[in-house]
Amino acid sequence: MRTVDLIQKKRNGGELTSRELSFLVDGYSRGDIPDYQMSAWAMAVYFQGMSARETAELTLAMARSGDQVDLSPIHGIKVDKHSTGGVGDKTTLIIGPLVASLGIPVAKMSGRGLGHTGGTIDKLESIPGFRTELSQEQFFAQVNGIGLAVIGQSGNITPADKKLYGLRDVTATVESIPLIASSVMSKKIAAGADAIVLDVKTGGGAFMKTAADAEALAKAMVDIGTEVGRQTSAIISDMDQPLGFAIGNALEVREAIATLRGEGPSDLTELCLALSAHMVVLGGQAPDLAAAEAMLRERLASGAALDKFRAFVAAQGGDSSVADDPDRLPQAAAIIEVTARRSGYVQRIDAEELGLAAMLLGAGRETKDAVIDYAVGLTISRKVGERVEAGDPVALLHARADDGTARQVAERTRDAFVIGEEAPAMQPLLLSVVTAAGVQRLSGS
Repeated sequence: MRTVDLIQKKRNGGELTSRELSFLVDGYSRGDIPDYQMSAWAMAVYFQGMSARETAELTLAMARSGDQVDLSPIHGIKVDKHSTGGVGDKTTLIIGPLVASLGIPVAKMSGRGLGHTGGTIDKLESIPGFRTELSQEQFFAQVNGIGLAVIGQSGNITPADKKLYGLRDVTATVESIPLIASSVMSKKIAAGADAIVLDVKTGGGAFMKTAADAEALAKAMVDIGTEVGRQTSAIISDMDQPLGFAIGNALEVREAIATLRGEGPSDLTELCLALSAHMVVLGGQAPDLAAAEAMLRERLASGAALDKFRAFVAAQGGDSSVADDPDRLPQAAAIIEVTARRSGYVQRIDAEELGLAAMLLGAGRETKDAVIDYAVGLTISRKVGERVEAGDPVALLHARADDGTARQVAERTRDAFVIGEEAPAMQPLLLSVVTAAGVQRLSGS
């Protein structure tokens, strides 16, 4: 088998076999296939696409390139949740305890943030003492004991994907839906879950800028899950403005705690309930989504979800008293008010720009090795559609110091709020649901 023949086959629109895809993935992982040939193959995929079967076979080949976690020692149906990333997305901090409080085991491996999107592991590490590294035995024992554990991804999960992604990043082939889908799903499959719920973001603060592209990506990922025998569903959600109000690690933990108390922002609560309901149904604890949501609302109202968060934090060495006293979380040295330049309605919020503002304050990483400050970030005071008067606050910056850098970030933050005379048409948060049966567009979307 020759790599050049496989490049030519894909260039001409042919379908590669399982054996041919394994040859490419294994050869590239070992270093037998050079970057220039794998780049040519990736560009051929970019233009020709891949069938559902091909994409699933590529996904499995990448999952097999490194460690695969066997979750069978954990009792019950293990359901994982994955978000394609966004600004202010702290859903795992809420969904994990909420779903686990209904007896569904949540054994989750999460990543760190890079660029304008935050990472779940960074947020958890803002809780004093919280450990995100557990041995496999500790991981299994904790999930069997309290129903929930979240740890950092193993360094040897899908090494082929890491290598291929780095190549795609410098060869203009990142935006290939089959390659994105196989990248995401290879990690989920290697992590061992029985069922997978996906939150695919669309809009200005998301990787997929249009709902049509987000649906195409969601369908590709659901098709992969179905092909490899994992129950998979996806929700397309809007990321044209930040989710909730808080952007930044400790600030997002604080907002997650408020949501577990039943006091969180309406958009964040709505999305967490929707994603959790899908997890509960796939986990076999409810016959349908309506019943699942009713059960979840009861767990929020009764305090059971917050109790599970407390137990989870304590089990991983963290200060569980933050659940009752969030002021024990890291706090910034300076708070700077950002005010509106004019009166009117907030017509648009540039979510990506606010994510970058938080990163510049120190809440995120410009490079993989950058050190983050858990205390800094920003909280927005207005959402799209709300009325604001000139001089009213639109955001608060939580900064290391009230210095020149923070003031420059304040101006960028102010510019992210587009204010006009007319109230904008409102976009629903939940746009569609994608399952093996097809795409269901939700009312109002």
